[in-house]
Amino acid sequence: MVNILRKIFIKNYNNIQEEHVRVGHGKLAGFFGIFSNMILFVIKLIAGILSASISIIADSINNLSDMGSSIITLVGFKLASAPADEEHPYGHQRIEYITGLVVSIIILFVGGSLLLSSIQKMINYEPMYIEKKILYISIGILSVSILLKIWQAYFNFKIGKIIHSVALKATSKDSLNDCISTSALLIGNIVLLFIQDIPFSLDGLLGILVSLFIIISGFKLIKETIDPLIGVSTNEEFVQKVIELLKSDPVVLGYHDLACHMYGPTKCFMTIHVEVDANQKILDVHDSIDNLERKVHEQFGIDLTIHMDPIVIDNEVINDLRQRVKGAIKEIHPKLSMHDFRVVVGTTHINIIFDLVRPYKFEISDETILRGLQEKIADDTTTYYFVIHFEHQFGELEDISEEY
Repeated sequence: MVNILRKIFIKNYNNIQEEHVRVGHGKLAGFFGIFSNMILFVIKLIAGILSASISIIADSINNLSDMGSSIITLVGFKLASAPADEEHPYGHQRIEYITGLVVSIIILFVGGSLLLSSIQKMINYEPMYIEKKILYISIGILSVSILLKIWQAYFNFKIGKIIHSVALKATSKDSLNDCISTSALLIGNIVLLFIQDIPFSLDGLLGILVSLFIIISGFKLIKETIDPLIGVSTNEEFVQKVIELLKSDPVVLGYHDLACHMYGPTKCFMTIHVEVDANQKILDVHDSIDNLERKVHEQFGIDLTIHMDPIVIDNEVINDLRQRVKGAIKEIHPKLSMHDFRVVVGTTHINIIFDLVRPYKFEISDETILRGLQEKIADDTTTYYFVIHFEHQFGELEDISEEY
C-alpha cells in the first residue's frame, strides 16, 4: 500500500536523492497523518464522552496533538527544501531535525497533561456505573483505533526509512506509543465490562501508567532529534562505501583524517586525506583526484574534498622505519593507527614525525604511548626522536586510517 501511494502521488518516487522527491515523501506522510489523526480524534472523543472516560478523552486530545505534529512535519519538510542562500550557504535541511524536536516536546506536553488529569481522577474518585452497550461501543472504537495507529506507525516508519528522516521516525514511535496507551484503555474497558465495583479509579490508574510511558518515550525522542543537531559520527556502512570507491583508484595508496559534516539527512560535506606517490607528476595525480571527487558526488551525493599527501615509497630507510613504527604501535594497542609518516635525518639524530589516531576514552595516556615507542624502536647505533600529533577519529570505523 505504501508503494502504491508513492507511485500515485510522487513523480520519480525512487529517486530519493532528488530534493523534490524527498519533499514529496514528507508531504505524503504529513497529509496521511493529518487525515488519519482527525478520524482517530473524532471517534475517540465520541467514545470518551459516551463512557465518561477521562483517559479516552485525553487519548483523543493526544490524537489531536498528533494531527498538529503532522502539520508541523509538513511545514518542516517544506522549509527544509528551501535552497541555500547567503545566510544559510549549506541549505536548510536541518530544519527537519528541529521539526522532530518540536514533535518530541509536544509528546512530553501531552504526557504531562495526561498524568495530571489521571492523578486528579485518582484523588477525586467517584464510583459510577457504565452501561454495557456503551462499553461495547468504546471497545469497538478503541480496537479500530489501535489497528489504524499500527498502520500509521508502519506508514511513517516505512517512509522515514526510505528517505532517512528523523522527524518521520519520531512520528512513527509516537504512533506506537499511542498503540500501547490505547491498548491499556482497551484492557481497562474490557475489565469494566465484567467488574465495575472497583474501590479505585481504574481509568485514572491506567492514565498514570500510559502518561509515564509517553513521558519516558518523549525524553528518548528528544535525545534522538538533538543528536544530529549537535553532530554525531558518520554511519560506518556509509563511510565504508566511500572508502571502497577511493581505494579502487590505483593513485590512492592510503587514507586518513576523514571528516563528515551532515547539514541534513542528505546534505553531506566530507573531507579526507589520501596518500599518493611523491614521484608521480602532480598534474596527473590532481586529475585523478578530481575524477574521484566527481565519482563520489555522482554515486553518493557527497560534496567531497580530497587533500593529497605525497609520500616517499622507494626509500628503504623510510620504509623500514615505517614498518617498525607501525608494528610497535599495534603492539602497544591494536586500535591505534598512524598516518602522515615522515622522517627527517639530522647529523646527531633522526626525527620520526607522524599523526597517531587514538579512540575516545582511550585508557593509555599519550606519554605512555610515546615511552613505549621509544623503547621498542631504540637501537645502539641511532638516536630517534618522535614528533607525534595525537588526534581522534571522526568516523564510526574502528580504524579509519590506512597508512601505506
